[in-house]
Amino acid sequence: MLIVRQIDDLPAELRGGAVTIGNFDGVHRGHARLVERLRMRAQDVGGPAIVFTFDPHPVRLLRPEQCPPPLTWTERKAELLARLGVDGVVAYPTSRALLGLSARQFFDQIVVEKLAAKAMVEGPNFYFGRSREGNVSLLGEFTAAAGMTLDVVASAEEQGQMISSSRIRNLIGDQGDVAAAGAMLTAPYRLRGIVTHGAGRGATIGFPTANLEGIDTLLPAHGVYAGVGWRGDKSWPAAINIGPNPTFGESTAKLEAHLIGCNESLYGQPMELDFLDRLRDVRRFDTTVELTDQVSQDIASAQRIAAQLAPPPPFREGR
Repeated sequence: MLIVRQIDDLPAELRGGAVTIGNFDGVHRGHARLVERLRMRAQDVGGPAIVFTFDPHPVRLLRPEQCPPPLTWTERKAELLARLGVDGVVAYPTSRALLGLSARQFFDQIVVEKLAAKAMVEGPNFYFGRSREGNVSLLGEFTAAAGMTLDVVASAEEQGQMISSSRIRNLIGDQGDVAAAGAMLTAPYRLRGIVTHGAGRGATIGFPTANLEGIDTLLPAHGVYAGVGWRGDKSWPAAINIGPNPTFGESTAKLEAHLIGCNESLYGQPMELDFLDRLRDVRRFDTTVELTDQVSQDIASAQRIAAQLAPPPPFREGR
């Protein structure tokens, strides 16, 4: 599976296939439905199944104050799409020039000239071109005139409501319900960061933690979570705390993960964390003994949950 960031010299094996265009943030079950149809059309036309996405999200350029934190970074997005059977991902650098193209120009220059698409697959709420002037109706006119097929795939639903990246973002960031979000995603919610030195208080009470900073995706709501920590292809069950430490009078929120069974020094190293379930709220304990008893319970719960749900290792570009 190829990740391409420039399409001026697009490899021949990524041209002449079926294309779907969108942000694909989180790669949820609605996206999976699109990709399933995309693969069918790619087989029909004898070409590759290609996802064209934007890096960064167009809203970050147009209305940065309204741009929410993403659910996935580009390599993670490509990994999830590859697992669904996509042959290539074009992560096109978003620019003012790209966003200034009219719907007609975008279709002609990107879809026809650069991608040489023979089929397109989109959802019913797809918009393209300057100021979102193009919709699936207009796209249908363009594709028909160009001799392409266009499939419009109905949105996936969960409990009677449409699955969307914004709905998943609300579950994770506002409610901390990573299990419900995970049921709509195609894999557990994952973030990444760099392990830094913390106060070292966890080690003094018998539960050393890896403190993560530099997180570039959505941070779940404050709480204690069961998850899995990844360093390269190594993994450990993890009890993850997001928020302040009120027991010790700390008010600054942070992310710290106790990696069960990990004896390695991880300072300065990148790490990825999967979030499997929310265990409890962050709260103040009257004594250190009460705190350690609760943390022991959290660790046991996290280990049990992680044993039941074993996500695959992180994607490494070029692997």
